[in-house]
Amino acid sequence: MIALLTGQIVHKAPDHLIVDVHGVGYRVMIPFSTYYELPETGAVTLHIHTSVREDAIQLYGFRTRSEKGFFQLLISISGIGPKLARDILSNIQPPQLAAALMQGDLHKLSAIPGIGKKTAERLVLELKDKVAKLDTGVAAAAEAVGRTLPAEGTLDDVTSALLNLGYREPQVKKALAELDAAADTSVEELLKQALKVLMK
Repeated sequence: MIALLTGQIVHKAPDHLIVDVHGVGYRVMIPFSTYYELPETGAVTLHIHTSVREDAIQLYGFRTRSEKGFFQLLISISGIGPKLARDILSNIQPPQLAAALMQGDLHKLSAIPGIGKKTAERLVLELKDKVAKLDTGVAAAAEAVGRTLPAEGTLDDVTSALLNLGYREPQVKKALAELDAAADTSVEELLKQALKVLMK
């Protein structure tokens, strides 16, 4: 069972990495919360959860133990598999997720694609006390300034990532139209801003 990987990033996408470990390339699924923190290339160490199914073995990677801890708590809930757990962490950072669970914020939780009101209630009921024991760290926030249009390729990447998370195209277009972003704003920053708008 793989629990930790250290190697070189050879490909980085919003939903996965390919990490070269001594000549072997591992495809590692990641949430946006990890994607934001990683360089485009270079050395990386990821905390790994190995998901074994009858038809596939998938690796899910996280920058911090806190993210991995949250992921494992989420998949312990009936009806939440690894992909949905990864998507939850892509929509909401661990500190905000911990706060929503501890405060019973059903509105914020049920705004995540794939999470209805009943699932949100179950998350709060089953995880409220467990989350309090996790080290969630401090949320990092950065706001872009200006009102110019980011590069078209950057917007395409953000749109694709949000559609893959389960948001509908009209929702994504509306969110992107509301962003305050400079021309050189990164994909990471645009994703953060778009998710803030979508989670309102």
